[in-house]
Amino acid sequence: VVGDGAGVVALDRVFHVGCFVCSTCRAQLRGQHFYAVERRAYCEGCYVATLEKCATCSQPILDRILRAMGKAYHPGCFTCVVCHRGLDGIPFTVDATSQIHCIEDFHRKFAPRCSVCGGAIMPEPGQEETVRIVALDRSFHIGCYKCEECGLLLSSEGECQGCYPLDGHILCKACSAWRIQELSATVTTDC
Repeated sequence: VVGDGAGVVALDRVFHVGCFVCSTCRAQLRGQHFYAVERRAYCEGCYVATLEKCATCSQPILDRILRAMGKAYHPGCFTCVVCHRGLDGIPFTVDATSQIHCIEDFHRKFAPRCSVCGGAIMPEPGQEETVRIVALDRSFHIGCYKCEECGLLLSSEGECQGCYPLDGHILCKACSAWRIQELSATVTTDC
């Protein structure tokens, strides 16, 4: 490289002005912004084209990459499909169609419903698990699992507090016995 202005110093090497070009499109880089990747120079457009694209917005990721489920995301694009809250560093889950949900919205959307109050049976805030009672192929919150007749809270604990179902009704032992007696009294043996 001989003569004033005939060379360019870049990448710890000396180039002829005409030889310092983008590795992809061959555009001259003297006086231009360029990016060095593995000792090769790229113009800005070609460099951006080499970057990973965000799985949500399809734009190149210029800064920090968030990786989840085998895909790359901008941290701001990795959000819950329901509430759109950013999930960078926050526990998340996916549904059967691979849509991303925060844990709370996933539970609200997919949790079993209580057959008494209709509410989602899901963990309390700050908890990771909850208890669901299933009886007669129906789901119940613990507090909703009551005798349909007298309102006694049913439980598997303790004497006489269990469920004694009759004709699809959830009853305590006393109310079940009372209904059986009532039904027996109305049954006649007449032909």
